[in-house]
Amino acid sequence: MEGGRTQASLDLLYHISRELASALDLRVVLERVLKLSMQNVIAESGSLIVLDDHQEPIDSIIIVRDKVIQETTRQLKFTLQSGLAGWVATNRKAALVPDTSQDERWQPTAERNQSKAASKSVVSAPLIVRDKLVGVVTLTHPQADFFNADHLNLVQVIADLSGFAVLNARYYAESQRRAAIMTAVADSAKAIGESLQLDSVLQTILEQTARALEVQAVALALVDGDSVVFRAASGELSKKLIGMRMQVGQGLAGWVAQHNQGLLVPDVDADPRYFHEIDAQIGLQARAIATSPIRAQQTVIGVLQAINPVSGELDNSDLLVLEGIGNLAGTAIEHAQLFEQMEAARSRYLELFEDSIDPILITDLEGNIVEANRQAYLLLNLNKTHLQTMNVHHFHQADSKVLGKDMTNLKDGQSVSYESVLQAENNADSYVEVYVRRIDVDGLVQLQWILRDITERKNLDSLREDLASMIYHDLRSPLANVVSGLDVLAMMLPADADPTMRSVLDIAMRSTERIQRLVNSLLDTSRMESGQKLGSPEPTAAASLAQAALEAVTLAAQSKQVELVDAVVKGLPRVMADSEMIRRVLINLLENAIRYSKPGMSVVCGAKRSGDFVEFWVQDQGRGIPKGEHERIFDKFTRVQPSSKSAGKTHGLGLGLAYCKLTVEGHGGRIWVASEPDKGARFAFTLPIARTGRL
Repeated sequence: MEGGRTQASLDLLYHISRELASALDLRVVLERVLKLSMQNVIAESGSLIVLDDHQEPIDSIIIVRDKVIQETTRQLKFTLQSGLAGWVATNRKAALVPDTSQDERWQPTAERNQSKAASKSVVSAPLIVRDKLVGVVTLTHPQADFFNADHLNLVQVIADLSGFAVLNARYYAESQRRAAIMTAVADSAKAIGESLQLDSVLQTILEQTARALEVQAVALALVDGDSVVFRAASGELSKKLIGMRMQVGQGLAGWVAQHNQGLLVPDVDADPRYFHEIDAQIGLQARAIATSPIRAQQTVIGVLQAINPVSGELDNSDLLVLEGIGNLAGTAIEHAQLFEQMEAARSRYLELFEDSIDPILITDLEGNIVEANRQAYLLLNLNKTHLQTMNVHHFHQADSKVLGKDMTNLKDGQSVSYESVLQAENNADSYVEVYVRRIDVDGLVQLQWILRDITERKNLDSLREDLASMIYHDLRSPLANVVSGLDVLAMMLPADADPTMRSVLDIAMRSTERIQRLVNSLLDTSRMESGQKLGSPEPTAAASLAQAALEAVTLAAQSKQVELVDAVVKGLPRVMADSEMIRRVLINLLENAIRYSKPGMSVVCGAKRSGDFVEFWVQDQGRGIPKGEHERIFDKFTRVQPSSKSAGKTHGLGLGLAYCKLTVEGHGGRIWVASEPDKGARFAFTLPIARTGRL
């Protein structure tokens, strides 16, 4: 009899081994282990819980009367916490419960009293492989005291034999899960990286997440300051959730954005962090949610949520997949946002480029045209295709001194300018002011040429020149006759002549002298601009130049009630100068100072040594000159208007200071102004010291 039992046990073990060896799928292995156990101990129902290395349930199965019950893992967690399976797992030993109504390990007393279920007989055993707890199998029979020690030993033998199969199937399932995760992440990486359009990227992220996790809905929110704003959603959420805003820290999405870590919530009703009001607003009843931060350069820029698995439950592997997609999404979203910003900036640049009233050309460093705006086509009378085959130097003569050799004078962000003649196709030549600067276009260094048409200004300058030429040429002869006539009258006037007549004659002679200075200055300006040499520079006393100029403007100062002050240092060396031309320079400066002075003010004319030069200056107390006009004021036909209307309008042709500049620089000196509004002006210039003695 004993031999027959042993043979039956061996046959059972052989049958179980053969059944389990032919399967690797965890669900198949669990079902076979549980069914074989139930068949051999004649159980009506049973359960098998699979544990991971941390003793957490990762899979399970329940069979009742040959019917497999689905979605059981959450239900069996309770038995691991306070039921018989938990006792078996903790103590790592099999347990026999003849009557469940009398055993605390099956159900706590309070719950047992509330339960109306009939007493049952239960046997449970741990699945242990090399001291590693793999799972717990529990079998029940509706009749109390049905199971005995033989059943317990048989279940333990089946458990010991099944442990390897369950562990191998678990490892196989984990490897399959890892492979699926890697595949899902790899597929997501490929799909997400295929576009740089932000909306397309967001939509692809949703699609890949839904495909990888098989969930009812996916939502994506981006961090905006202290809020998270839902920018994309799939499924039933797509219309109502987009645009919804939550504070960082609020709800599951806000919590993940604040703490920068993924979150798995199998039951949202049991998690106080869940924002239940969102269900009412969007009309979706959430059950389980996995949430992952979206990071870019270690900074949380958004949140990705997978909501309600279609089948089964969300587990840690799902969160791992979600976090992998979230990391890919962060880089893709950042690139898409940068691309949108770049496109927006490019669009704004193109609008400004096309709408500019000035012709603009973009070239490489050799001047080959790569782009041009509408005004350039119109000015050059060429179409786009033809223009982009040409070189900018074909249309005008570039100023190599301004640009430097190989464009070395072009510094980043700074423009240089010069004037040139534009030779347009089938059009008359026109004058242009060319502004050139180095720019960076998509990482490529190029040159921007702005061609400002100054033909009208040049024509106006030419008219001014012609007018000035006409004035000083047509005035010289009759003016010389007037001067000669006045000299004759002065000689003919008797010594005891009426003082009034003498005064009138003096006024006429001073006026004609002033006109002569103006005409001579105009003539000298024209000569110096054309490159002709000056008159006859010779050693001249600095004091005599200043004194002669002061005497010439004395009456003008008296009539304006302006005090003239002589501040020439004594003992100055002689200077090399054409005395008549430099006298006119000083007179120009003094007359300007008197013109812009008010009664009671003073004008100082001084001179001092400055190295190898003598520095002359004229200081007034008038309205001053804005700093930005200090250089421009010496240009021809330039007149600086006062910033205040009460200061009056500036009169004159704007030729006096231009003459002063040309004359001083022609003598080898320089001229400048130091001034601030309402604080007067100090005009100064230098002349080189002569090599002869002192005065």
